Amino acid sequence: MAEISLDPKTGDPTEDPCPVKQVDLTVPKTDDPTLPVVTFRMWVLGLASCILLSFVNQFMWYRANPMIISSISAQIAVVPLGHFMARTITKRVFFKGTKWEFSLNPGPFNIKEHVLITIFANSGAGTVYATHILTAVKLLYKRPLAFIPAVIVMVTTQILGFGWAGIFRKYLVEPAEMWWPGNMVQVSLFRALHEKEKRAKGSVSRTQFFILVLVTSAAYYLFPGYLFTMIASISWLCWTSSKSVRMQQLGSGQNGLGIGAFAIEWSTISSYLGSPLASPWFATANVAAGFVIFMYVIIPTAYWLNVYNAKTYPIYSQHLFMSNGTRYNIRSIVNSEFQLDKEAYARFGPVNLSTFFAMTYGLGFATLSATVVHVLLFNGRDIWEQAKGAFSGSSKMDVHAKLMKVYKQVPPWWFHAILVANIALIIFTVEHYKESLQLPWWGVLFACGIALVFTLPIGIIQATTNQQPGLNVITEYIIGYIYPGRPVANMCFKVYGYISMTQALNLLGDFKLGHYMKIPPRSMFMAQVVGAVVSVAVYTGTAWWLMGSIHNLCDTELLPSNSQWTCPMDNVFFNASVIWGLVGPRRIFGNLGEYSKVNWFFLAGVVLPLLIWLAHKAFPKQKWIPLIHMPVLLGSTSMMPPAAAINFSSWIIAGFLSGFVVYRYRPRWWARYNYILSGGLDAGTAFMTILIFFGLQYWTNIGIAWWGNNGEGCPLATCPTAKGVAIDGCPVS
Repeated sequence: MAEISLDPKTGDPTEDPCPVKQVDLTVPKTDDPTLPVVTFRMWVLGLASCILLSFVNQFMWYRANPMIISSISAQIAVVPLGHFMARTITKRVFFKGTKWEFSLNPGPFNIKEHVLITIFANSGAGTVYATHILTAVKLLYKRPLAFIPAVIVMVTTQILGFGWAGIFRKYLVEPAEMWWPGNMVQVSLFRALHEKEKRAKGSVSRTQFFILVLVTSAAYYLFPGYLFTMIASISWLCWTSSKSVRMQQLGSGQNGLGIGAFAIEWSTISSYLGSPLASPWFATANVAAGFVIFMYVIIPTAYWLNVYNAKTYPIYSQHLFMSNGTRYNIRSIVNSEFQLDKEAYARFGPVNLSTFFAMTYGLGFATLSATVVHVLLFNGRDIWEQAKGAFSGSSKMDVHAKLMKVYKQVPPWWFHAILVANIALIIFTVEHYKESLQLPWWGVLFACGIALVFTLPIGIIQATTNQQPGLNVITEYIIGYIYPGRPVANMCFKVYGYISMTQALNLLGDFKLGHYMKIPPRSMFMAQVVGAVVSVAVYTGTAWWLMGSIHNLCDTELLPSNSQWTCPMDNVFFNASVIWGLVGPRRIFGNLGEYSKVNWFFLAGVVLPLLIWLAHKAFPKQKWIPLIHMPVLLGSTSMMPPAAAINFSSWIIAGFLSGFVVYRYRPRWWARYNYILSGGLDAGTAFMTILIFFGLQYWTNIGIAWWGNNGEGCPLATCPTAKGVAIDGCPVS
């Protein structure tokens, strides 16, 4: 039975259930506005969490298997510390009787302080995308980059998103339909860690269940993380034929189609797509359909029909190749002005992509156009009604919006001031450091315009499906046509056009978390701004230190084969800068380019959601038709590369078990434990990962040599199959 509370303004009962069942089951419908929020404990634990997570995540970002430590780890760790500080810090009141009165210890450690600490931790729970620019320029292009412009680029990319968040928060935070599924994990954890729950005798409380999962997952990860790493990618089909290239291409979960491959460890399952337990089943089903169509229909068909000379290259690869199948030496076609050396490019020949890599770009094109068409067809009327309601003040509020009316809202001009000041600083920086950054002032404004246009439609998709179609491809494409031959300009344009939107959506997701947990909006804003600035400083310092400390960091051609410092995400970013920036889309995807037909994917992205919409109108009683979400389906494989088949297949299996089987047949267990299970798996895996890395690998490099730690056992999966192509370590067909 839903909990009943009173509206703080009118005293009317707010007993209407939330329109989204998951929210109604998970989020509390009461509030205590008297709880202290911005406290000394919050500042100490919040800043410590932000700094620690920023350092650890940037440190581990360069590993061959990057592991992002989520804010859930800090969310759990600070609870005993908060209670300890509440018991031990002085309760003395300073400046008593004045308007400056305050206390270092205003009472018991409470849930609202805990939420703000987690908002700080969220700022450090990932990485700064602009770090890729530093890595690509300094480590892969081997060109100098001054520290000051690097820092400004890092800071401004994170802060620019506040402007778009301020503009669209009325449409992406306040409406109950915009429920941000990913927040349900943290809401469940907050309640488990703070509420005293009534439970039947012999049952397990949510807190006990969380601790049990945390300890179990931490202990278990010692096997896939150190003792028996093969279970992180079990590709049994390869073992049936150790000398067959085709069989290993079919079976490899890391470098092939991954047929029958699976993983039984959490970091492989959740590393690229996030927790499958937080994804609604219809979104998981769309991802599954997109993955199956792409990986088991499009790719094998294109490969065995030898589309774009597919057999000359590996069936799955993110690298760039010569026409004879060998890796392309990119630095040989860069001149002294850090632009394309056209004579050298003509001499060495065009850059070639694996057919897999080319098709991933095609799906990126289709996802972009499908996003626009889908939102217009399926959400256009709702957006229009919400916009009219927001401007007229007649927008319908759910119980959570009513409870939040008691708090002062953040004035829009705070966001607008940050936006204007940030854009001015970016324009000054790109003009002053024009030789290093290459991006003209008009490119900054153009990138901002793209982010402004797409934040709302993509935000709607993320707020309802927990999936975020990206703008990275289209931003690269546009500036590559307009301003070709300049890789740094291309990277900067992508970061300002794409990441500012992503950062805005992260901020809006945090605002929704605060909305659910009844945190004063101004306190949320303060924590987000301070957290963003502090985390960027730590990210930048850590990255700069590692670049100067680790020899050949990220350079896979010079690193030993067993090195952990191969930087898969950074290498994808570097290759993209070559395709879209250095060489340019005109030479690759233009009328004269070898991959020009990939542009037809744009049209496919327009047509497919239109067909779904027409089918829905023709058969309105068929409720499954509108659940076919083309932007999610087409964009499901947007993380490939560097994500591999093993990441998707394992994620889909876990998502099916949670979102379909348990949710349908054990709804009470799902409501009580599902998100707690997700948080416990994250936290346990994260803690053991850090312990293994720093205790056994970083300082002492203690390893165990046996067949269980020799990888998935598919060494021939990366070999070409075209006749006469000779690659070291591969048989010649």
